[in-house]
Amino acid sequence: MNRIRLTFLILLAIAAAYSPAVAQQSISSSNTSRQVSSHKRVIEPGYAWRMEMPLGTRVPAAIDTLMLDFATQAVPGMQFGKASAITGNFGAEGLDMIYFVRPVMSEFFFRDALYPYLPDADSQIFYNTRRPMTLLGYSTGGGREQTQDRLKGIFSGNINKRAQVGAHIDYIYSKGSYANQAMKNLAWGVNGSYMGDRYEMQAAFDQFNSLNKENGGIVDDLYITDPAEIQGGSTKVDTKNIPTNLTAAHSRVRGEDLLINNRYKLGFYREVELPHDTALAGTDADTAVVERRFVPVTSFAWTFRFRNMYHMFRDDSADDEKFWENTYLTSGTTHDETKYWAVDNTFGVSLMEGFHKYARFGLSAFIHHQIARYTQAPDTLGLTEGLTPYPVAEKIAPSVTENRLYAGARLSKSQGAIIRYNAMAEVGLIGAAAGEIKLTGDVSTRFRIRSDSMSVRAYAQFFNTKAPLFTRQYVSNHFIWSNEFGKTRRVRFGGELDIPHTGTHLSAGVENVQNLIYFDESSLPTQHRPNIQVFSATLDQHLRVGILNWHNTVTYQKNSDSHVLPMPDLSVYSNLYLLFRIATLKVQLGVDCNYMTRYTAMAYQPATMTFHNQSSVKVGNYPLCNAYINMKLSKVRFYVLFAHVNQGLFGGSGYFSAAHYPLNPRRFQIGLSVDFAN
Repeated sequence: MNRIRLTFLILLAIAAAYSPAVAQQSISSSNTSRQVSSHKRVIEPGYAWRMEMPLGTRVPAAIDTLMLDFATQAVPGMQFGKASAITGNFGAEGLDMIYFVRPVMSEFFFRDALYPYLPDADSQIFYNTRRPMTLLGYSTGGGREQTQDRLKGIFSGNINKRAQVGAHIDYIYSKGSYANQAMKNLAWGVNGSYMGDRYEMQAAFDQFNSLNKENGGIVDDLYITDPAEIQGGSTKVDTKNIPTNLTAAHSRVRGEDLLINNRYKLGFYREVELPHDTALAGTDADTAVVERRFVPVTSFAWTFRFRNMYHMFRDDSADDEKFWENTYLTSGTTHDETKYWAVDNTFGVSLMEGFHKYARFGLSAFIHHQIARYTQAPDTLGLTEGLTPYPVAEKIAPSVTENRLYAGARLSKSQGAIIRYNAMAEVGLIGAAAGEIKLTGDVSTRFRIRSDSMSVRAYAQFFNTKAPLFTRQYVSNHFIWSNEFGKTRRVRFGGELDIPHTGTHLSAGVENVQNLIYFDESSLPTQHRPNIQVFSATLDQHLRVGILNWHNTVTYQKNSDSHVLPMPDLSVYSNLYLLFRIATLKVQLGVDCNYMTRYTAMAYQPATMTFHNQSSVKVGNYPLCNAYINMKLSKVRFYVLFAHVNQGLFGGSGYFSAAHYPLNPRRFQIGLSVDFAN
């Protein structure tokens, strides 16, 4: 890890030397286009956005420079949500147990369990900072045998006021607290944008490579819940010596994601008189300042995307075979490989909102084509001597190509203080997409009650979608299936209430799902054809009295069939902290806790990197608490974290969030982030 620390210091030095020079260049080239004066415009604060598919519409995003809760970035479970099932190690697999915020299964589900750590081009954040920005961060902890290191960097700089380039890198190396659990992940990417009057371009390329040792969980939970019983009276446990189900297995997920969005706009120029306080520095108060602005009327968009994904599972130990119920292809060792690539092209035309006083909404139409290729292990049907007999009667093709064609439309209103709305419809026309329907819509408004403001949002969704191909047919050494699944139909509606003055956010929703696809107790994809209803309500409340702050997030959820869809009925995240200053030093000192009621745990299958149902183990009713201090001095953020501080103090010893995968024991973490914006 000395190499990582040296690299971090070198990057800090480069950024410190580079940023002021580029910043000066940026300032010197920011000439104004205003007609009346040649003075330079006051440099505006930076902003960030991401693309909203399918047309690449810009949506505001946050710049990650906040101090509050900075230490949570080192807590494994918090990467997936405030209630999660994880395999324990930072950077390893997990699942959000709040159903309404859990991502749906993707076409390449092998990467789903790692989604917080793997970049995605359509969620790429673009920055226009006016002045160059470099964020570099490093965190470490856990000691030599259980080290957890992360090096993270973000850069963005403007070539001029219209063009921007950026890059990011995220390297994680974590040995884990238990045997055969180490992982490392390198994710990086570059991006760029050009925002001209008539032509816009946004592009992002991301690559990731995640290597995880898979231990299959510990062989006996008593090593955690009652070590004296299994160790002949000894209560002291070296977690690295706890036996695990797998000893020589690992999985790898890697991929590339390229996204390019182009937009050409037709419109006209309009002269706008600007208020003096937003116009020019040094301009006389009586001087009229006029700016010539382009008003788009119609735009034409083309979005291109290429994704290439790879999954490998390997186990080189013959002793691990007892862990597997079936072995179909080779005995002694396992080497499964699965590949996926897809090329998407979307063409759209939009009538822009706001170009005329009667143009109160925007209207778009688009057509979307995708070609996808799926590749897996060859089916050796008939070669079953000494192996498990095949569970399917017909040979499964090693490669499948699917074509999909969709047509869609969007109606939106994003301007105005009274009401805003967005509605989109997408219908599958031919190929594998035939019969698919995706309908989404939401409407929001903001109003005042006395001196306070409130916002209300309502939404509705309907999806009728085909099952991912790898859930329908799959060949590997330990799992083979061939399924005829019907389309999954989801109907969801709900609402949100936000009261900023009181720090209150309330959300609630109901979903009915038919033909739900899940992984059963045999780790096989299964379709539950009857309807399942899910209700969820979340209260997010922030209370403040002086320097004392108390932030709580409480979620209650219930469904009609917990055997198919297990979830905790109640989850609570509570964060009690002091927020104060010491001279120019900002300090957040507190303790946060995660708690879930007891429920039937999810289990994790290493060979397919999926979470599946089981019925013998329950988890929950255990508070996981962390003590921390977050500090910020000018452009520097740093934290000190005592994770799982309550281990052995209260709440018992059942610190599991997934079947047979204990959480990390108590550990000490530190982290630093420097913002080199000038």
